[in-house]
Amino acid sequence: MTDALSPLTMDQKIRLLRLAREAIYHFVSRGKAPEIEEEDERLQVDQGVFVSLHINDRLRGCMGSLSGDGSLVKTVSNMAVCAVSEDPRFSPLRMDEVPKADIELSILGELRPAQLSDIEIGVHGLFVTKGRMRGILLPQVATQYQWSAEEFASQTCVKAGLERDAWKESDCRLDAFTADVFSESGLRPE
Repeated sequence: MTDALSPLTMDQKIRLLRLAREAIYHFVSRGKAPEIEEEDERLQVDQGVFVSLHINDRLRGCMGSLSGDGSLVKTVSNMAVCAVSEDPRFSPLRMDEVPKADIELSILGELRPAQLSDIEIGVHGLFVTKGRMRGILLPQVATQYQWSAEEFASQTCVKAGLERDAWKESDCRLDAFTADVFSESGLRPE
């Protein structure tokens, strides 16, 4: 299960993190994200992204798009704004929290139908769909909780509002994807 896009360079990752930080700052301080222009062709690719915010190692917001919003830079900017303002689990991010927030980006690979035996913990994220119900968990979640592939599939079903074992049913679809996950704190020199 590999993806055809070229991997992001360190400079591209730094650019995307800076873009997310700028979008967050502008939105929290001015109520809108900045306009973006990007010349790097790799960053103009339409690709899914999740933006997660952590303060003191605790989740403070996370939003994403499986398919992208036209380009990687546009999707990062849009999802950064959504993470600070639309995650229903949290109140909107306040200005005094902006400098404390560590931004983590998960740049998604293609969704591919998967069997439990295909899932590598720490490598694959999961997307479950059954009827109108859907749930997604990023690769780092299974690693964080030290789940087996079966528990990961079950927890993704729970996230979708389904029964734990719904992934075993014929009308439930299980897709896996890879993600290039990086954060501001992870890219800082020690």
